[in-house]
Order: sequence, then C-alpha cells, then structure tokens
Amino acid sequence: MNDTEPDNLTPSGAPAAAAAAAQAPIRRGLVFAIVALALIMMSINSTIVATALSALQHGLNTSINWAGWTITAYAVGFVLMLPVSGKLSERYGHYKVFLVSIIAFTVASLLCGLVNDIYALIALRALQAVGGAGFTPSATGIIVKHFGDQRDRAVGLFGSIFPIGSMLGPIFGGLFVEYWSWRGIFFVNVPIGIVVAFLVMRYVPRDVPERALARARMDLLGIALLGTGLLAGMLTTSYLAETSVHTLSFVLPVGIALSIGSLWAFFRHINRTDEPAIPPRLIYGGGFGQVNFVNLLYGGLTSGSIALAPLYAINRYHMSALNSGTLLIAQGLAAILFSVAAAFALRRTGYRPPLYVGGSIIAFGIVLLALKPMFGIAPYEWLAGSAFLIGVGSGTINPATRNAGLQLAPERSSTLAALRSMFMATGAIVTISVATAILAAASDPGGAQAAIYVAAAVLLIAALPVITRVPEHHGSW
Repeated sequence: MNDTEPDNLTPSGAPAAAAAAAQAPIRRGLVFAIVALALIMMSINSTIVATALSALQHGLNTSINWAGWTITAYAVGFVLMLPVSGKLSERYGHYKVFLVSIIAFTVASLLCGLVNDIYALIALRALQAVGGAGFTPSATGIIVKHFGDQRDRAVGLFGSIFPIGSMLGPIFGGLFVEYWSWRGIFFVNVPIGIVVAFLVMRYVPRDVPERALARARMDLLGIALLGTGLLAGMLTTSYLAETSVHTLSFVLPVGIALSIGSLWAFFRHINRTDEPAIPPRLIYGGGFGQVNFVNLLYGGLTSGSIALAPLYAINRYHMSALNSGTLLIAQGLAAILFSVAAAFALRRTGYRPPLYVGGSIIAFGIVLLALKPMFGIAPYEWLAGSAFLIGVGSGTINPATRNAGLQLAPERSSTLAALRSMFMATGAIVTISVATAILAAASDPGGAQAAIYVAAAVLLIAALPVITRVPEHHGSW
C-alpha cells in the first residue's frame, strides 16, 4: 500500500478546515495497522470467554446456564446492533463511530472485570457487544473512503485478521484462568483499547461533513422491527438447544410467530418509507441478495460447523479438551494464509472462481470431518487435516465475499459491512443452535454430529449454482 497517497474524496462545499485535513497525506499502512489491532481485540473477545466459563461460574457462584448467558448476551447484542452501527457510521461519520465503539468496548470490558454479580456481567456483556458491533462497519468505511484504488486489497485482508484473534482468544483465556483469574479475560482489553483509541485520535483521518447524510433521519421503527425479529428468532433457536425443551412448549410457537411477524413487518415498512433503516435493494436487490446468501451459507454455516469441531472430537473420538481445542488452530492458520493470498490475487481471479473453489473445498473438508479416519491416519491428524481444508476454503472465499457487495455501492460501505457480519453471525447461531438441539436428543452424539456435517456439506454443494449470480468484477473499484 502507498502510505502517503492523499485522499481525494472531499465533497464540494465542505468547510475549509475539514477540506484541508482531508487533503493531507495519510499513512495508509499505519491506518490499516491501527484498524487491524482494533479488529484483533474484538475477535479475541469472541473466543476468549468460552475458555473461562467454568472459572467464571465458580468465581461468581452461579450456574453454568447463567455463565453461558455471558456468551449469548454478547452474541444477541452484537447481531442486533450491527445494522444500527452501520447506519450510525454513515450518518455521523466512520471515524466518530469507530472511536466511540472502541471507547465503549474498553469501558465495558473494564466494568465486566470488576463486577461480582452474574446478572450485572450479562448486562455489561450486552453493552460490550454494542461497542463491538461498531468496529467492522466503521473500519470498513474508513478503508473504503481513504484507501483509493487499494481499498479492495485492504478490505480483502480483513479476512486474515479475524482468525488471528480467534486463535489468540483460547490461549489468553487459558493462561489467565490458569495463572490469574477469569477477570483477566476482560481486563486484557483495557490497555489495548486505550492504546488503539490514542492511535485513532492521532493518525486516523477525521470525517468530512456530508450534507446529504447529515440531513437523513434515523428509521427508529424499522430498527425496532428488525431488532425484535432478530432477537425473537435468536432466542428461539437458542431455546431449542436446551436439553429440557418440550416440543409442545408455548415458547417455541410464540417465539417463531413473533420473529416471522416482526421481520415481515420490517420488510413491509422499508418498502414503504422514504428513508428506511436498510434500503431493500441492499438486502435482496440485484447482486446484493446473492452476496448476502453466500455470506449466510458459506460464512455462517461454515463458522458454526467448525465451532462445533472440538465437541465432535470429544464425543466421537474421546479426545481431551486441550487436543480438541487445538483443531481450530489448523483451521485458523489456513484461513490466514489463504486470505492473504486470495486478497492479492483477487484482481486477476475476479470473485466467482474463488467462491467456486473455496466453497467446494469447504464442503469437502466438512465431509472428511464426518468420515472415519482412513489410510491408517490417527483421528487427531485426520480431524486437523479436515479443519485445515475448511480453513483453506474459508480463506479463499473471504476477500471475494467482502468485496462483491462493496463494489456495487461503495458509498454504503458501512451498512454493507454490517449486513455481511449480521448474515454470517445469524447463520452461525442458527447452525449451532439447531445442531446442539439435535445432539441433545441423540443417543450417539458423535454419530449424530457426523450426519449433521454430511447434511451441511450437501447443502453447500447444492448452493454452488447461486455463485453464478454473484456480480463479477476484475481490478480495483
């Protein structure tokens, strides 16, 4: 990347001071490093808490179910806030939302580490999610706005950042629990957040006022309808995972009805209002609908499937928790390496070939997970190799899935980044909830999970023709 190329995106009519600031050279390499550090901090948080659930349960004298809600509350808050954060970033500016998100996330992390009550911790985890949800949309907006003809590669490299944090999370979590306290899993974010906030204020370009967005109003009704629909759907699918669930319980039909009804009302509303929370074309319009579907399936289903791999290793092959957890390292390393390679090759390959190849490799890796080891290969090596293949596929498709929607509407980059994250998170949550509900009722959980993996692979293969509808593009945008 050219570290000192000026940003020429200043709109006419901006105040002189803001225009001068916008025209000043920016250090792109440094800005990308700052953004990457923030995203790593956020992605560490996505895996670190799971390693400390038992310690957290005993430390706060609570049940494992309430301890588990520290993960659920974050996931629910994260998904609900994504579309809101995308809208806020476009209305108030990427820089402001990015900085406020870092501060909110850091303060919430500090408070999480100080509490002595599980209910307060759950509430603070939801607040932490509000900050975390603002990272990716605003960071994407910063890159798209200031990186010129290098923005496709910079956005593509995001795919190599998140696996780093996901791998560091369990390591840090294990060290803190073993040698200090569960509180360390939250305190670790505080010094990182302070440093990142300082670097953002010092080096990341400020926003230039844009009159059209400044006049736009927030669609509070649309946000409320979408939030209600997503929240009801997520809680219903999470409820399915409980071992004590009765299929005739009133909670299931009520939750399903509320979710479907709210989402129907949301889509009806955004098609009738002048300034919707999310324009319909960004959800299911030409090109956008296909990209969102790919992110839901090949991103969300894949993430959910690989997240269950350690449980599968324990149930089917009776591996230790330590060995089963290291399977994700193989997947993460492959995702990092192939995301970087695919990002730099994207202008030559376009979007569709990486999606075809990567999607097929993911499906093949998931099938191998389901099969018993062959050719004299030990179970651990077999599963690690399968996870590595899934990481290869995930890394291969990542730059294409990030750029395919953005290049259609760069001016809506924050909302599109939020939608991508929302579809991926929703797909992962549904996959995990449905799978765990099936496993809870199975007499042979290992065999049942193998069948789930086969079904997932079949679905991924069957969906490959959708890629022909993904908008193709070569070169920078």
